[in-house]
Amino acid sequence: MVRYPPAALTAHVHRYLTEHDIACPFCGETITILVDASAGSQQYIEDCQVCCRPMQVTVEADDGEVESLGIDGAS
Repeated sequence: MVRYPPAALTAHVHRYLTEHDIACPFCGETITILVDASAGSQQYIEDCQVCCRPMQVTVEADDGEVESLGIDGAS
């Protein structure tokens, strides 16, 4: 197990976390979400911060960079 000092860990995590402004597919409000590009391509559910409805977030990432971001209403 590799242990990082807190400052090194924080710098590593922040390098891959990026903010993205998106529009909720339900209420239309613009909200900001954090995307972790270090996890690679991923799909997850995140609730809208305004209307609390679930959104499906699809992230395509490569080498720690977000290539595309998709938002749909979760079913």
